[in-house]
Amino acid sequence: MKNIFLILIVSTYLGFLNAQTPKSPSFEDIISMKSFYNAMISPDGNHIVFESQATDWKENKYDRELWLSKNGGKPFQLTNNLKESSTNPEWSPDGQWIAFLSKRGEKTQIHVIRVDGGEAFQVTHTDNNIKDFEWSPDSQKIAFLQSEDKSKVEKKRKEKYGGFAVEDEEYNLNQIWVADFKPAQLNQKLRPDQLKDTVYAEKLKAKLLLDSAAFSINRFKWSPDGKKIAMEHQPDPLINSFFKADISIYDIATKTHKLLINNLSYDGLIDWSPDGDAILYQTNLNDSISNYYANGKLFRINTDGSQNKQLAADFDEEISRLKWTKNGIFGIAWQKTKRPILRINPENGKTKSLAVNSERIWNYSFSKDGEKIAYTASNDNDLREIYHGDYPLKDSRKITESTMQLNNWLVAKSEVISWKSQDGAVIEGVLHKPQDYDPAKKYPLLVIIHGGPTGISTPGPTPSYVYPMVQWLNKGALILRPNYRGSAGYGEAFRSLNVKNLGVGDAWDVLSGVAYLEDKGIIDGNKVGAMGWSQGGYISAFLTTNSTIFKAISVGAGISNWMTYYVNTDIHPFTRQYLKGTPWSDKEIYEKTSPMTNINNASTPTLIQHGEFDKRVPVANAYELFQGLQDKEVKTELIIYKGFGHGINKPKERLAATWHNWKWFGKYIWGEEIEVPEE
Repeated sequence: MKNIFLILIVSTYLGFLNAQTPKSPSFEDIISMKSFYNAMISPDGNHIVFESQATDWKENKYDRELWLSKNGGKPFQLTNNLKESSTNPEWSPDGQWIAFLSKRGEKTQIHVIRVDGGEAFQVTHTDNNIKDFEWSPDSQKIAFLQSEDKSKVEKKRKEKYGGFAVEDEEYNLNQIWVADFKPAQLNQKLRPDQLKDTVYAEKLKAKLLLDSAAFSINRFKWSPDGKKIAMEHQPDPLINSFFKADISIYDIATKTHKLLINNLSYDGLIDWSPDGDAILYQTNLNDSISNYYANGKLFRINTDGSQNKQLAADFDEEISRLKWTKNGIFGIAWQKTKRPILRINPENGKTKSLAVNSERIWNYSFSKDGEKIAYTASNDNDLREIYHGDYPLKDSRKITESTMQLNNWLVAKSEVISWKSQDGAVIEGVLHKPQDYDPAKKYPLLVIIHGGPTGISTPGPTPSYVYPMVQWLNKGALILRPNYRGSAGYGEAFRSLNVKNLGVGDAWDVLSGVAYLEDKGIIDGNKVGAMGWSQGGYISAFLTTNSTIFKAISVGAGISNWMTYYVNTDIHPFTRQYLKGTPWSDKEIYEKTSPMTNINNASTPTLIQHGEFDKRVPVANAYELFQGLQDKEVKTELIIYKGFGHGINKPKERLAATWHNWKWFGKYIWGEEIEVPEE
């Protein structure tokens, strides 16, 4: 009997140990992690609605739904669209309703739901998808953006002439529409499950606010008194027309609009001043040759055109998510690998960072009086969480527990390191280490290069995308993610270092980072690989044809030939700005910076991954590199992900791409033959 009792004790203890032993998460575990976004605080500051993203393997999608925390309590799910996501929550100014975008029929429409919960109701029934919306200050109207409807005209043309398109002339202008919101139609005595049959017996008919064929509207904002609407507009919705964006004010009573800001280059609407007398905007002024890497300028201007004054001139970075409240102007900006909230003084234009107990702020919102704040943030060793606090931010309270997903997982240890590049530029990067890192060992190294070039890599416990970083760390490797020249967070001069030096200077930064780690004696120089997506894919392709230190490379949606790219991409100005010319005006710079120029020097086994319908980096770049490597008898494989554009944004294909990288580097770094499982 004693022996049986002893066996039970030992079995229980071993079971406890097994339950507590940290594991390396699977690819599916990482892809299935839940994330939180877009925290929006109620006007009275008591409640927070936010988006929670989950992975739906059956439908092969990422689903976002709204969750609500009331009075600081535990969040609960507010919406549940079985087929599509629910996004872009906006509180009605009276705090009674939450409006959001969702596709519950054929088109994306505005829906509303009570703060008390119950059924969500569709309040617009338009023929096209709604892109953006905003409540009027009195909560009685909702203005929204949708494109003009040319379906009948296009159908008639196709019936007669078949299908064709004229480049840069096939578009639908974005227009502002306004719909009345009439919650008085609700029968308050009915149960929530009965309300769906009683709300809006007549479909709410929206009215076109401004019937203009002169421009396409990008963004708009109601004035605080609800009598005017500020609009950012450009001649057409084509992506390269942003250079010509201007700002006008529409007067609702007179049904007229007046141009307020029309610099020669981009003018972007940000916000109204709290008193409604001024507009906050970002602009490139007359600069149309460096928009992609230069700082935007921040200005305020009175609505009568007076007192046009620059703000934040003392701050050397791009500021985003700007808001103007009674406590000042706020925004967020990268400062190396940190991302603080900034306050800008509207009077003297000076900026300062706010003290927040979080290293990276992703979004934030203020209550109507500006005294309470909700924000989404993360730190080096945790995931994105939702926080709630008072302004100024002396103390904040976390209302989510996303990081608990990491319990019992072996995840990345991160540190920020720096080194000098070939030309003396100081480069930072994130070095990820396994949990059991031993400084006496030499590890294989995998270099993972971010896109952009104005992207940035930051510390975090579960870096991924289509690269199995956590699993490589747990396999016994180090990972370096360099913030090469051109990255955000290091100032305009740093972002300009790869102008007329793309690929070349970027390669210096990567290669010097590898050399730095080898000199420290912590990596095995015979087991080094590199990879990246978009601009990171381009740099990887450049390393394939201009370096021999790597045992394997993976090129994701990368540029292989700047001339091929220039004539096919949807953002031609990007190339002209960084290379300062066209292929016809400066053939030499296009050759100097193109991976294909030195294809005859290539020897590194190279995996190429690309989306079938990529417009940003057209798939011709993948085929060109693939054919060149084949002609030189370099080991290569090209994988096209069907139906995708520039990114892999569905879980099943992301899983496939992850396996493809795991297999490729397993073979050439570790000498393993890996089969991608069929089940």
